[in-house]
Amino acid sequence: MILVTGGTGLVGAHLLLHLLQKDVPVKAIHRKKSNLKEVEEVFGYYTDKSQELFQKISWIEADLNDLPALEIAFENVTQVYHCAALISFDPNDYELLRTVNIEGTKNIVNLCIANGVKKLCHISSIGAIGRTVGNQEATEETEWNSQQSNVYALTKMDAELEVWRGAQEGLPVVIINPGVILGPGFWNTGTGILFKTAFKARKYYPPGGTGFVTVSDVVKIMTQLMESSITNEKFIVVADQLSYKEILYKVTQAFGKPSPNRELKFWELEILWRLDWLRNIFWNSGRKLTQISVSSLRKNQKFDNSKIQKQLGYSFEELDGTIEMSCQKFIERNP
Repeated sequence: MILVTGGTGLVGAHLLLHLLQKDVPVKAIHRKKSNLKEVEEVFGYYTDKSQELFQKISWIEADLNDLPALEIAFENVTQVYHCAALISFDPNDYELLRTVNIEGTKNIVNLCIANGVKKLCHISSIGAIGRTVGNQEATEETEWNSQQSNVYALTKMDAELEVWRGAQEGLPVVIINPGVILGPGFWNTGTGILFKTAFKARKYYPPGGTGFVTVSDVVKIMTQLMESSITNEKFIVVADQLSYKEILYKVTQAFGKPSPNRELKFWELEILWRLDWLRNIFWNSGRKLTQISVSSLRKNQKFDNSKIQKQLGYSFEELDGTIEMSCQKFIERNP
């Protein structure tokens, strides 16, 4: 039996579909307020048997810090995919991020050890990969520095330390560090917001860029690693590295919308993050742009994905097909 945390997110939903199509028995954890209909909707993007497959999932209501419920979820589990995480770059959410991403991962690792789980796959982030000087590509071995890291990256790095602690205690683990994950569904969270933003056809784009990968590649790599003899390794999972101008061009073109044509200048961003700070003080609106976010845009960090390609013999798919499909499904969902 396989247990999936974060089954009601983009990666978790696609992972569940992939496993169910292989006739693998699965359990999935969901929070009380989770919208399970969104998971079934994602299934429907790929198959006309979405309802039939969805009904095969053993759903368990549990929070990552609800130990009694988690103990029930871990009964008869042999493998765990830990996809659950809180994504926020707002410094005011730091304690909540720690509770979910670090303490939650600690609980998952401890329960894996206590229940003799055979292997754990943990989804981290390229935010937990070190940064290089100049144009050199970062690898899994690049030294990580907490300075100038956002609160999300800080907690994902500490979550990785919990996983490595589990490995030292005898738990076989693999960690993946994906870039920005592209795929259809969950339009109000995560990268779904990228498609919503592009659909509005704004004239401006931010400087900088990052690594991108399709959700299909992420799921395939996760499952192949879990089926392999590879243990206690981490892998950068990035298919392509694009500027924000390039990715927004691809998405707006797929929507048939005009592409942004004006780059935001750093002096404008310096003003904007300060205005955002003031707005949060007066209206408690949450931070949308921070000083660290602006600083991160000054460098388009490149990532070396050769390790995963060599160890699995893996070839990444092009982003364009997933972008076009995602845009099509977005339009169908938001006519």
